[in-house]
Amino acid sequence: MRQFSIHHGGMPAYVRPMRRKVMAEILDALPADDPEAVASRRDLRRINALMGNFRWMRRAMRALPGDRRGGLVEIGAGDGGFLEMVRGDFETVTGVDLAPRPATLDERIGWRQGDVSEGLGGGDVLAANLFLHHFEDGRLRELGAAAREFRAVCFSEPWRSRLALAEGYAMCPFVTRVTRHDMLVSIRAGFVRGELPDLLGLGAGWEVREEVSLLGAYRLLAWRAR
Repeated sequence: MRQFSIHHGGMPAYVRPMRRKVMAEILDALPADDPEAVASRRDLRRINALMGNFRWMRRAMRALPGDRRGGLVEIGAGDGGFLEMVRGDFETVTGVDLAPRPATLDERIGWRQGDVSEGLGGGDVLAANLFLHHFEDGRLRELGAAAREFRAVCFSEPWRSRLALAEGYAMCPFVTRVTRHDMLVSIRAGFVRGELPDLLGLGAGWEVREEVSLLGAYRLLAWRAR
């Protein structure tokens, strides 16, 4: 996996990280069938495609050592788009989200409506896309205890940098009101290298790989060392 080493001292100002700030996002407060929520989720699908998040996650999970045929759990599964993509890669795939099960979701995909704090069990791979940045550091430490019950974790989140923020502002004319607000909030709540593994407690006994994309993604793949 390609990695990008970041040394802040020699970096231009536009890629130096900013202080992490978690704020409420509009989409989280809207009913799932609200027209603005529907439109914003459509924006998110386009943004995901542009950033290549799903493609990277699938490629990263296929590169994991050992058997990949166990179960996948995706938290913050949204409309289930990623689960649909990888359903054939695992024996079971399950989405966890506060929203109800999407009406068009393949019946072979499991779904649990609820908060991730209610327990995830354990399993093979835990995945999340543009979800963990919603949590303050304390909640991430709590979630880390659940994440460590899995053999591997695969996360794609916003890269918290001035470059990503500039790219977000450039996108504003092309997305809805809700997405404009939430996109910039998400970037400011995102992550830089070294931050998320520490918050989740992925220390001794874990192999950790991090990278950032110049399209604004921070990516983490980690698995239990043998």
